[in-house]
Amino acid sequence: MASTTTIFFSIFVILITYTATAATPPPPPPPSSATFCQYTPYPSVCQASIPINNSSATVYDYGRLSIRKSITTATKFATLIDKYLRGSASLTTGAIRALQDCRYLAGVNLEFLSTAFQTINQTQTVLPVPTSDDIQTILSAVLTNTETCVDGLQSNAASWSSKNGVVGPIKADNKLYSVSLALVNKGWGHKKSKHKGVKKSQLEAISKVVGRRKLLQASGAGGQVVVSNTVVVSQDGSGDFTTISDAINFAPNNSAASAGYFVVYVTAGVYEEYVNIPKNKKYLMMIGDGINQTVITGNRSVVDGWTTFNSATFIVVSPNFVAVNLTIRNTAGAIKHQAVALRNGADLSTFYKCSFEGYQDTLYAHSLRQFYRECDIYGTVDFIFGNAAAVFQNCNLYPRLPMSGQFNAITAQGRTDPGQNTGTSIQKCNIIAADDLASSNGTTVTYLGRPWKEYSRTVYMQSFMDSLITPAGWSVWAGDFALNTSYYAEFNNSGPGLIRAGELRGWGTILLMRPMRLILQCRLLSPAMRFCLRPACLTTVGCDPVIESMGL
Repeated sequence: MASTTTIFFSIFVILITYTATAATPPPPPPPSSATFCQYTPYPSVCQASIPINNSSATVYDYGRLSIRKSITTATKFATLIDKYLRGSASLTTGAIRALQDCRYLAGVNLEFLSTAFQTINQTQTVLPVPTSDDIQTILSAVLTNTETCVDGLQSNAASWSSKNGVVGPIKADNKLYSVSLALVNKGWGHKKSKHKGVKKSQLEAISKVVGRRKLLQASGAGGQVVVSNTVVVSQDGSGDFTTISDAINFAPNNSAASAGYFVVYVTAGVYEEYVNIPKNKKYLMMIGDGINQTVITGNRSVVDGWTTFNSATFIVVSPNFVAVNLTIRNTAGAIKHQAVALRNGADLSTFYKCSFEGYQDTLYAHSLRQFYRECDIYGTVDFIFGNAAAVFQNCNLYPRLPMSGQFNAITAQGRTDPGQNTGTSIQKCNIIAADDLASSNGTTVTYLGRPWKEYSRTVYMQSFMDSLITPAGWSVWAGDFALNTSYYAEFNNSGPGLIRAGELRGWGTILLMRPMRLILQCRLLSPAMRFCLRPACLTTVGCDPVIESMGL
């Protein structure tokens, strides 16, 4: 029989072992779809679409599978549109044009989603800042493109009996694209610092992005632009071409940055043609003889059966496009409602010393990253609109006289998702009444903007606002739509129409007591201009935020 000492020792060991086991917390449960899907705007869609039953799955696995599902979804949608277009004999012209827009946009989405997948499939770490921004930009554009398709169908095919057969699926698809954007941002996106200044590593990343844009350092050329070839457009036949479109068709396809810009010089004259610069005409630069000297004009409108998307006089989607010294007009007039002068979907595009003239929907900053400097923009209702990451710097914004009963809204920003890196930044611009508005009886109300989509985002900073701006500042879109999700800010503006220290602008009578958010956070709107504001409350007397402008 065992000794008493041995028995007590055995019991002691058992108790110690039990206590140690009980004191050790159980291991945390492995990440599940619910864990990762909580980062998305649509957790239920995320969990239903990405059924991964692997306890070792990471956010990278979920992100990749989500993009693959999105590619499959986009392919099915393109096939659906093709089916409806094959039966177009029974459709109205408006419905056909809206479907054609959808088919084009579906093709762009497939390209963007494939590019995103190829990039993220190569790594399971946070991407470099420039690459991360590129991927977030194109996935943001995917959402914008599907929203554009829906807008066109609802506007131009309202009476089409099968409209819901397209609108329903695309709205469902958009939720999956939103999930993909959120997961990619979570897994591969660089983390945003909050009011901590700019670190050396961030400055180095910024330098890389800006250096990639400029293409201005030619060896021994004193900083001049590298040019591969130049052609001249002249209506009198003295140049290489008599139409702008012929010159664009002649330009090489898919040029490399190292080859330099293909320059199209358009001499003075009024060119009545619709210009469309496709995506394969990369690194194309168009130079005119000046505002009101080289004029490109058209008159398409929604009233005449065109979609807003394709009513533009000038359309450009070629990356790294540059335009200088041009006037682009849509002369349809206020009575024709939506009538676009410029539709820009060109990534890293720049317009310098150009004029855009129209009434409603003059400048369609549709998607991707855009920069405008020293440009004149004329219009009435929502005359700067779209969902690009767009910067307007040192520009003149001229609200015109609208139709009787209408008001002016300078901006109508179209951000639909909190994960999109889009918004409109208006810096060091002048907001002045056009001659027809200035000479009217002064009853037209002019707003800085209104929220076209749920997460609309617009900033006015360091700009001159004349007395035409109504004290309310901003208009609602419809009821209380987007009032709690939009971001509108004003900083350090001047003139009779500005908001002064201690004053608040409200959303009409609905949010009269709700202050505008007057603190700008450090945020990249475009690689063309990066700026950072130190945290400060602009309604505090003596507050002096520091602005750091870099890389312009």
